[in-house]
Amino acid sequence: MSDQQHPAAGRPATAPDPRRWQALALLCATYFMVCLDGQIVILALPSIERQLGFTVAGVQWVMSAYMLTLGGLLLLGGRMADLLGRRRMFIAGTALFLAASLLCGLARAPEFLVAMRILQGIAAAIMTPTALSILMTTFEEGHERNKALGFWSAMGASGATAALVVGGPLNDWLGWQWVFFINVPVCLALLAFSPFLLKESRDTSHGRGFDVAGAVTVTAGLMAFVYAIVEVPQLGWTHVNTLAAFGASALLLLLFVVIEARSASPLVPLRIFRSVRLVGGNLVVLLAGMIVFGMILVLSLYLQKVLGYSALQVGVSTMIYSAIAIVMSYSSGPIASRIGARPLAVIAMALMAAGCLLLARAGGNYWIDILPGLVIFGPGIGAAVVSGSIAALSDVAEGDSGLASGINSAAFQLGGALGVAVVATVAVSWSGGSDTVAALTTGYQAGFLACAVLAGIGVLVALFLPGKAPAGAATSVVHLG
Repeated sequence: MSDQQHPAAGRPATAPDPRRWQALALLCATYFMVCLDGQIVILALPSIERQLGFTVAGVQWVMSAYMLTLGGLLLLGGRMADLLGRRRMFIAGTALFLAASLLCGLARAPEFLVAMRILQGIAAAIMTPTALSILMTTFEEGHERNKALGFWSAMGASGATAALVVGGPLNDWLGWQWVFFINVPVCLALLAFSPFLLKESRDTSHGRGFDVAGAVTVTAGLMAFVYAIVEVPQLGWTHVNTLAAFGASALLLLLFVVIEARSASPLVPLRIFRSVRLVGGNLVVLLAGMIVFGMILVLSLYLQKVLGYSALQVGVSTMIYSAIAIVMSYSSGPIASRIGARPLAVIAMALMAAGCLLLARAGGNYWIDILPGLVIFGPGIGAAVVSGSIAALSDVAEGDSGLASGINSAAFQLGGALGVAVVATVAVSWSGGSDTVAALTTGYQAGFLACAVLAGIGVLVALFLPGKAPAGAATSVVHLG
C-alpha cells in the first residue's frame, strides 16, 4: 500500500491547511533558534570561563555538551515524535528547551552549566527533527513543500550567521547569561501558538519501537571520547584516566554496534552503511563540522584574548566568512550537478585548508593575517557541506531517505563537537597552559594548523568518493543545524 493511502505516514490526504504558512513561520523560528544556540555561545566563552571558573580546556564543554547530545539523540527524537505525536513532542521539547535555557543563564558553577547544556541538547534533539517532520506533513509534495524547505534552510543559515552578530552585543552589554535568556521569550511564543497552528500527526507504519539504548550508548561513547581528548594536555596520553576514558568510549561504541545489530527497531540499521556514497559523503560532512567549529572557536579566542577585541567586534569581524559560506551553499547544488560532488568536495576542502594555513600565520593584524584567510575559508565550508550531503544522499532508497537525512545532519553536529575538542586540545597543549600573549598566539596558531590538517584529510576522503551519482539522484539538502 502506498504512502498516499496512509495519511499518518507523512503525506496530507485532505485539503491544504489554510494556516500552513503561519505554521511554517513558527517552525522556521524554531530552527532559527536551535541553529543560533549552536554558535552564539562561542563569543561568550571567555566571559563564561572567567566568571564561572572553567579551566582553559574545560570551557569547550559548554559547546561540546550541546552538540554531542543534539547529534547523538537526533534520530531518536525524530522517531519518538513519529510514534508519540509530532505536535505533542514539539511542545514538550520546546518547554524543556525553555527551562534548560533559563537554568543555563542562572548557572553559578561549571558543572551545572554543562549539565544544563546537555538538557538543552536533548530538547533540541526533540524539537528540530519534529519541526521538520511537521513541515513535511503540512505541505504537499511538490512546489509548496520545496518552497517551504527553502525557507527552512534559509532560517538555519540565518540563525548561524545571526549568532555572530547577536551574541556580541548580548555578551558585552547584558552579560553572557543573555545568550541563553534570549531563548525564553521565543520559546514562550512557540508554546502559545503551537496548539493553534500545528496539527497533531503520527506515523505507526514502521512499527512501535524506538531504540533508546542505542541512542544513549552512542552519545555516552562519544562523550567519553571527547573527555579523553580534552584531558590529554593535563594528564598525557598514557595516564590511567586518559586510557580509561578511551577504553570506555571504545566499549560503549562497540556496544552500540551490537545493540543496532540485534534491535528489532534499530536507531541506525547497519545495512545502510553498505553504501560507499553515504559513508564517504558523511565523512566529508563530519570533517567539515570539525573544521568550521574548531576554526571559529580558536579564532574567537584569538581575537578576544590576543588582539583584545570585544565579543561584538569578534562577531562583526567574522561575519564575512559566514556570509560567503551561505552564498556558496546556494550555488553549490547547481555546480555539483555540472561537475559532480567529488570534484566540488575536493575543491572545498582545499579551500578550507588554504584558509586555515593563512590563519595560522596570525601575528596581530586583522586585515593582513585574518581577513584573507576568512575570505578563502568561507566558500570552502559552504561547498563542503553541500557536496558531502549530496554524495551521502544520492544513492539512498526512498524508504531510507528520512534516516539518511538524519544521519547526515547528526554527522555535522557530532563533527562540530569533536572538532571543538580536538582543536581546543591542540591549542592548549601548544600554549603550555600559559596565558601570556606569546604563548596564547603559539597555541592558537597550532589550533589553526590542526584545522588545516583536518581539511587535508578531508581532501583525501573526497578523492575517494564515487563519481557522479546516477541520473535522477536526489540532490536536495536539508540540514538540522
